[in-house]
Amino acid sequence: MMQSYDVTIVGGGMVGLTLAKSLAKSNLSIAIIEANEATDLSEMPESRVSAVSFASKTMLDNLGIWPLLKAQRITPYHTMQVWEKDSFGKIDFAAEQVNQKDLGYIVENKNLQQSLLSGVEQQDNVTFFCPDSLQSMAIGDGEAWLTLSSGKQLTSKLVVAADGANSWVRQQLNIPLTQWDYHHHAIVATVKTVEPHQACARQIFTGQGPLAFLPLYDQNTCSIVWSLPPMQAELLLALDDQAFNQQLTRAFDNRLGLCEVQGERKSIPLSMRYARDFAKHRVALIGDAAHTIHPLAGQGVNLGLLDAACLGQEILQNATLGNDIGLYNNLRHFERWRKTEATEMIASMELLKQLFNGVNPVQKILRDVALLMADNISPLKKQFIKQAMGLGGNKPTLCLPIATVE
Repeated sequence: MMQSYDVTIVGGGMVGLTLAKSLAKSNLSIAIIEANEATDLSEMPESRVSAVSFASKTMLDNLGIWPLLKAQRITPYHTMQVWEKDSFGKIDFAAEQVNQKDLGYIVENKNLQQSLLSGVEQQDNVTFFCPDSLQSMAIGDGEAWLTLSSGKQLTSKLVVAADGANSWVRQQLNIPLTQWDYHHHAIVATVKTVEPHQACARQIFTGQGPLAFLPLYDQNTCSIVWSLPPMQAELLLALDDQAFNQQLTRAFDNRLGLCEVQGERKSIPLSMRYARDFAKHRVALIGDAAHTIHPLAGQGVNLGLLDAACLGQEILQNATLGNDIGLYNNLRHFERWRKTEATEMIASMELLKQLFNGVNPVQKILRDVALLMADNISPLKKQFIKQAMGLGGNKPTLCLPIATVE
């Protein structure tokens, strides 16, 4: 039996669920196709975490999702320290410098996904197909025809690809990618430290790549993201815990005392991807299906969440006006909007990466002087803080109102 929907979201992760939640108050019928069933949040901190910006937190508040998060496992951070190893270059940020309480929030991905799932499951206009996946897709003039692995068949006015960096939907449409390999792998893990993190996010730039310590809900526990050349990452993963702890503590300038890894260490290859098209007739791309960036500024998840909010806003506006929500002409504003934001973020990340790449003494002195100047020029520093908090650019309505930052 054929089932018809207005919007079909392929991928039930954080980004796909955010889109579904943004359409909660509409009369639109929504299908969510997800291959993997949700698992419970473990007692140990999850190794995959996100730095949720002030803007994204406001959006999640407006959607009614933030109160559903396990509050005891959210870590607001008030300050940020960035420095270069074996050098004098540094810059410190504090929320109070822009009259705010917090710069952002470290949240385990699973905590956020479970809360979004809990919220979306309460919607009368959502049907889940899980565990299930797309087997075939045909795009017609008035609708898309979808066949699932379970044999179920759907039609949809709009198909949204929220199915990750290796998006099946994007591949089926043969949408080209602009991409390059960062030639880095990110080691992610949870570590205990002797010294408390004091709600401060820290990042050191080493000759091999950036190392971030993100504060977790326990004062002596952090999540690390250590970006390294693949061979070096492989060698570190092969070490026993004691040897790894010594290398990590040394790389982090012993800033929080001896580090002790907790649980599993994982390595994730890093690359930049940028889809040529964020929208086609009957199809839109959001999140990692549309773009991936280097994690050194922790903005990847925020970019994806705002994709979802922006697309939701465009869908609602078109539906209210009686426009076809899947017609490419009616998706072009969304595409231009998010392409602009993604391009600016990709360029910023590449500039940062290139700025701190290499150990040439002259280059090192120049960037250290630049860091110190930025640290001591108040207007420039405030602008950096606003960007880190997600207060720049053209934001969707769900991100408002945001308190004015001076």
